[in-house]
Amino acid sequence: MKIKRFVCGNLEANGYIAWSEGSSDAWVIDPGYSHEKYCAFLGDEGLKAAGILLTHSHSDHSGSAERLKNELGCQVFMHRLEAPFYSKGWDVLLEGGEMLKLGDDSLEAIHTPGHSAGGLCFYSEKSQLAFTGDTVFNVDLGRTDFPGGSEEQMRRSIREVVDSWGNGVTIYPGHGDSCTMAYVRKINEEFNDMLKG
Repeated sequence: MKIKRFVCGNLEANGYIAWSEGSSDAWVIDPGYSHEKYCAFLGDEGLKAAGILLTHSHSDHSGSAERLKNELGCQVFMHRLEAPFYSKGWDVLLEGGEMLKLGDDSLEAIHTPGHSAGGLCFYSEKSQLAFTGDTVFNVDLGRTDFPGGSEEQMRRSIREVVDSWGNGVTIYPGHGDSCTMAYVRKINEEFNDMLKG
């Protein structure tokens, strides 16, 4: 899987375009800002947006989704529990467990509440990577004090989902740099504290 990262806005949120070699389809993930950068990259690379995937509804991750949807003619995907917090147009509500095809690869939508009620991670077993939104970063975890957030649910998501990924899995978070799970286990104190408590 090939990945292009965009770092935009005052909060330096990460958005991504993911695609497979030999396929023109691409997923746009968490386009919070600068819709024009996504459009330009897709056009330059000859890619077509299969859809827009939102890890959660916070505006630094979803702010450009509606405009991109209209300009690219694609659908917006999000977890059904995020819909009440998202005032713009969504098209497909996910439950978790769906496999989203991408060329000869796929992304599994995994429900990881904690930072938000309908938080999602998008995981590729084949490519050994995950787009984690604001669930887990390289050095800490997402806040749980926003509406819909829950420290208890975050603990469950970390223990039951994120900690199940092998050390070789690379995470692409909503803020900060990508890293391997080996790095998370070594450096991320909040992650390790969730496993202890």
